[in-house]
Amino acid sequence: MNRTGKMKKIGLLSDTHGYWDEKFETYLSSCDEIWHAGDIGSLELAGRFAALGSFRAVYGNIDDYKTRVAYPQTQRFTLENVEVLMTHIGGYPGRYDSSIRAQLFARPPKLFISGHSHILKVMYDKKLGCLHMNPGAAGKYGFHRVRTLLRFVLDEGDIRDLEVIEIGRQE
Repeated sequence: MNRTGKMKKIGLLSDTHGYWDEKFETYLSSCDEIWHAGDIGSLELAGRFAALGSFRAVYGNIDDYKTRVAYPQTQRFTLENVEVLMTHIGGYPGRYDSSIRAQLFARPPKLFISGHSHILKVMYDKKLGCLHMNPGAAGKYGFHRVRTLLRFVLDEGDIRDLEVIEIGRQE
């Protein structure tokens, strides 16, 4: 815990596509906040995540109108002195999507999160001075072979204790 006792453990996932796995409770119930980087799949599923604790999300390209009304396309917020920018389709360092590039370069966050690719990737962008995270896909729809999520801690400006969690194989 940090000096103020406000360190936050974050559970990050994406691309559930409406699929609930009981393992989500196991891996996310210890988190202070759960973040979903789009393609949630339904408001009902979002509600299940919200029932586990504080929930932040952005909508993705497969999300319906109701989900798009409930969650924004992009979120920018600061938690534990870490500015975060989260969107679904974002690309990655050196290949950012045109829909987010201007916002990233105008005011780079400390942590940039996206989903969509179904490829787990954590990279530091030296040019922007920010960490990029894509948690891969936690659902069963798509080409990925292993379903994944990330857990990490935000603590007074630090991003630390990153864990890659393999939820299970794609069936």
